[in-house]
Amino acid sequence: MHKPVAVIPCYNHPQTIGMMVDAVHAHGLVAVVVDDGCNAECAQTLDELATRHGPRMQLVRLAHNQGKGGAMMAGLRAAHASGFTHALQIDADGQHDVADIPTFLAASVAHPDTVICGEPLYDASVPKGRLYGRYATHVWVWINTLSLDIRDSMCGFRVYPLAPVVQLINQARIGKRMDFDPELLVRLHWRGVPMRSLPTRVSYPLDGVSHFKLLWDNLLISGMHTRLFFGMLLRSPLLLWRKVAPR
Repeated sequence: MHKPVAVIPCYNHPQTIGMMVDAVHAHGLVAVVVDDGCNAECAQTLDELATRHGPRMQLVRLAHNQGKGGAMMAGLRAAHASGFTHALQIDADGQHDVADIPTFLAASVAHPDTVICGEPLYDASVPKGRLYGRYATHVWVWINTLSLDIRDSMCGFRVYPLAPVVQLINQARIGKRMDFDPELLVRLHWRGVPMRSLPTRVSYPLDGVSHFKLLWDNLLISGMHTRLFFGMLLRSPLLLWRKVAPR
């Protein structure tokens, strides 16, 4: 059975969240929207959307801001508890191309045990510092998985099989902020969950609001790569065996 849902973490995007909920509904998906400690304006917008959409939108409210990763984990757990089998992760700020949703869902139907990862195609709106910084993470992810299976670990547009993801986040301590996206994929890869990449267009947030803190989030991501490196060393015999073991 393939029963997908959209999980949208939201932290103060009142101008774009309604558009994103409408977009996932247009593709036949229920929306699980996570209020990650939003301000009063955005919280009111979310309440109005939940009232308007009824059972097609599930609002998960966090009392305090936990970061993108914390919000995603709350949304993924809620989706799994509601009986959904797969979750489309998409941001609330409008940077992801909703026209690609059918392609990603179709790939998930064809490969239900696989994480379908977005591989960004950027337009000119992306800040160059953010763009270049991603390449350092790519290299570290390839080192920490001893593979090139994960083409881009930072794109927040992807489809998860919920069972292995929820099992992982319940068993491992995973970063709750911008370190969540790459760490989750690396740890899923360690557990043998397949990865498949699809190109998708990505632009800078439509409302101009980015919660990426250049210094703090890069420090968190650097610390994450260091922890994962030592985890890779412990798992390296198994990771190397997978490359040569007959299939």
